[in-house]
Amino acid sequence: MGSRNLELVRSIAAAWGRGCYSSVEWADPEIEFVVADGPEPSRSTGRTGLAPMLLEFQKAWQEYHSEAIEYRELDDERVLVLTYASGLAKASGVQVGQMRANLFHMRGGKVTRLVAYWNRERAFADLGLAPDSGAG
Repeated sequence: MGSRNLELVRSIAAAWGRGCYSSVEWADPEIEFVVADGPEPSRSTGRTGLAPMLLEFQKAWQEYHSEAIEYRELDDERVLVLTYASGLAKASGVQVGQMRANLFHMRGGKVTRLVAYWNRERAFADLGLAPDSGAG
């Protein structure tokens, strides 16, 4: 079961790495999407709201790239993806380069909850994991 979850998360991260945020077929119809921190923490429920939120996020950037650096299977239902995000914000012109994390909760081959962290250390703290050693 774990490897199937990992394959699903890898496919989502690969699409996002190519800048493709439009597909949400991987999401459970009642997915909970949480932005845990960052400039606009938020929470939404349902697949119909997820795609527009992801596309709005993408539109806020003149250039944005997210690269999955490491995948950690935490248990049979959760995969933590450590990422490096870089980009240029349209409104402010601010250049961003930052280590981030996404936590995927899965059941029945679908993502039931997705938590996006702008601050990787917050993800580690929320999950009770040791701080990142800086590797990967």
